[in-house]
Amino acid sequence: MRLTRVYLDAPLEAGGRVALTGSAARHLTRVLRLRPGQALTLFNGGGGEYAATIEAVHGEKVEVAVGEAQAIERESPLILTLAQGVSRGERMDFVVQKATELGASSIVPLLTERSVVRLSAPQAARKLEHWRAIAIAACEQSGRNRLPQLVPPLPLPEFLHPRGASNGGAGGAADAIRLLLAPASSARIDEVPRPAHSVTVLIGPEGGLTDAEEQAAVAAGFVPVRLGPRILRTETAAIT
Repeated sequence: MRLTRVYLDAPLEAGGRVALTGSAARHLTRVLRLRPGQALTLFNGGGGEYAATIEAVHGEKVEVAVGEAQAIERESPLILTLAQGVSRGERMDFVVQKATELGASSIVPLLTERSVVRLSAPQAARKLEHWRAIAIAACEQSGRNRLPQLVPPLPLPEFLHPRGASNGGAGGAADAIRLLLAPASSARIDEVPRPAHSVTVLIGPEGGLTDAEEQAAVAAGFVPVRLGPRILRTETAAIT
């Protein structure tokens, strides 16, 4: 039977004890109805996981004994950065969830000329926390022990021409293959040499990127490619 996996934003140590509170505790006790003596798995996003056992339940606090550390990694050998134009409604939530499940190393939300979503600084901060919670839940479900890096929403020009190396950059690693999904491109994605180490994929929002934005991406080193003969929704393109 597959054990319940719980993310904890705290250091973990074999032989230690931790207290789960809030939504994690409520999910364990009210939804899953776990009781003292039952086993689960803990991870903190830094790699590896820990066997654990519920020791006691006190209202909305669950006391857990941390067991043996297990050096289990389920990461892809390919470092994938997904630069995704922010879309409205639940579409971006879907992209973050599925990109995390599929092993994306970094997710960069982009604000473009055709982005329907406009975010103030406080709204962007709340969105980032919301997307991070989705990524955590996706890691718990999929078995990943490392969280993808999520950066605050960036205007496309900042992504293409970053002021520093800490904001996601124009494509992650310096040796990354950089692909721009462009339905009008004559080159198919399967014609591009398979990346050996790192790849960055740039996808526009609903409505796509403007011609000027595509030209700016190409000037920054992105290669325009198409996925196939059909035009896909932005959230579908991200997981294809």
